[in-house]
Parts: sequence; C-alpha cells; structure tokens
Amino acid sequence: MKYRKSIIAFLSLFFILFAAGCSKNTEEKPQQTPALKIGVMPAVDSAPIFLAEEKGYFKELGLDIEVQVYTNAMNRQSALQSNELDGAMTDVIALVNNVENGFDIKVTTSTDGVFPFLINKNYDGDKNVKVGMMEVSVSNYLADRSLVGYNVDKVYINEIPARLEMVGKGSLDMAVIPEPMASKGEMNGLTKLVIENTDKFSPDVMVFTGKAIKEKEESLKLFHKAYNKAVDEINKNDGEAREILVKKLQLAPEIKDKIILPKYNKARVPSEEYLKEIMKWNEEVLGKKVNLKYSELVEGKFVND
Repeated sequence: MKYRKSIIAFLSLFFILFAAGCSKNTEEKPQQTPALKIGVMPAVDSAPIFLAEEKGYFKELGLDIEVQVYTNAMNRQSALQSNELDGAMTDVIALVNNVENGFDIKVTTSTDGVFPFLINKNYDGDKNVKVGMMEVSVSNYLADRSLVGYNVDKVYINEIPARLEMVGKGSLDMAVIPEPMASKGEMNGLTKLVIENTDKFSPDVMVFTGKAIKEKEESLKLFHKAYNKAVDEINKNDGEAREILVKKLQLAPEIKDKIILPKYNKARVPSEEYLKEIMKWNEEVLGKKVNLKYSELVEGKFVND
C-alpha cells in the first residue's frame, strides 16, 4: 500500500511539472502580429514590397501580409477608405486632399518612382498638346512642372491601361505613365521621354490609416523593416527587382532590361518643406486654401526601426 501511494504521488508530481512546462512554453511563444493588407500600384515603387514578399522577409519577421495590385487609383482609394486595406501606395497630392477632406491617413514612408511621358509617334512637337493624366494626382503635378510654356489640354483618365491605349491610337499626344508600364508602351511603338526629378523626394508615398497605425503598430514596424532589407538587396543588384516586376505585373520578359529603375531609399518621410510645396500646388489647382499641419500628414516613428 505504501509503495502504491508513492507511485501515485510520483505520477501526480510528474503531471504537475509537465503541465507547468507546457504552460511556460505557451507563454514564451511569441504572439503573431496582426496581419496587414495593403494595396500597391503597377509601378517600380512596388519592387521592394514585391521582393520582400517573394523572398520571405515579411514571413521571417512573423508578419502575415497580403499585397494587392491596383491599376485604378480610384478603386484603391475606395478600398482604403472602406478599411478593406490597412495601407496603400499613393502620392502626396492625394494624401493632402484626403486628409483635408477628413480621411485619417498618414504617410509612413516615401517610395521611389519613375514617371516618363509616353508620346505618340505622330506628335510633331506642337506647343498645343493633349496630355492624359489623373486629375488631382502626381501625373497632373509632374505635367505642370515639366510642360511649362505649353498650352496643355488635360484629359483625365484614371486607368493606366486606358491612357496607354489612347496614346497609342493618337487620341492623346502624350500621357504621364509610371514605370514599368511606360516601358510596355515603349515596346508597342511609343516614345518614352524621362523627365529628371530634381526634388529630393519622389512624390509617391506609402500611407496607412489611423486605425492601422494605432492598432497594428508592431506590424507596421515589421513592414518597414522588411522593406528596408529589400531596398538594400535591390541597390546591390537590381536584377531580381526587374524579374519580380515582370512576374508580378505579368509583363513580357523582354521588357526587363528596358525598365528604368530609381535609386531606392530606405524608409523615410518627406520633409515639411516638400509637403508645403505640394500644398501650395493643390491650392492653385483646386482654388481653395489648404489648412494642414505637417504632423497631420506624416507619421515618422517607423523610419528608423
């Protein structure tokens, strides 16, 4: 009987210790950060995000992320405003207008883009020129800066493929098209003209909703960390970036070496001076005063992580 009691006592102690060990292991296991869902555009800006996803940088950090490509900026905007997306690639012009209209988003990093003009082969250089672009957007801003002295007839077309088609048919003399879609147009017989960006910052940015910044702060830190890692890889050798753009955007393989890539920068936010310039342009285009502070547009806490 005494022996039997000893066995029971031993087994009881064993199960207690085993349960405690399981509890400890459960407690020590790191919690999965909240998943992110983001929207990007068919542009070279997206290469670091595509590469980080393809090479598993997000996964290595414990971040579950879904990346959707939008060819129509209005559809991307609707998804962002309805909280279908936590964040999206957009531009500083749209950022200013959205925040001015009460939409709670902030830029967490600039991205790096290239915006050539695609020109119809029959355009003869006339100063009266019909140009395809989005209305209140980076394409409109760049057209104003680049076509000083021209009489510009602005034609507003949201869909990038539709802009390409209209230039090809001669319905437009030219259009502002982001790379690598511009190179697609070049392969179809259009002339690609690159206007050098003399600003320190690209007009493109990555924004996240106030809700995501508040509720998914750790996930956003991991997103920017993986983004920076991908930028380092691309700047060492851009071959993989070209390949991933062709794959993700379903481009013809022969376009790979025609794509003009920017020098990619690690996560950084646009300066207050630059955003003031953008707000001034917005005021001129829309004819109304923009009353925004820098702190209402920018969240800089993720750029050094």
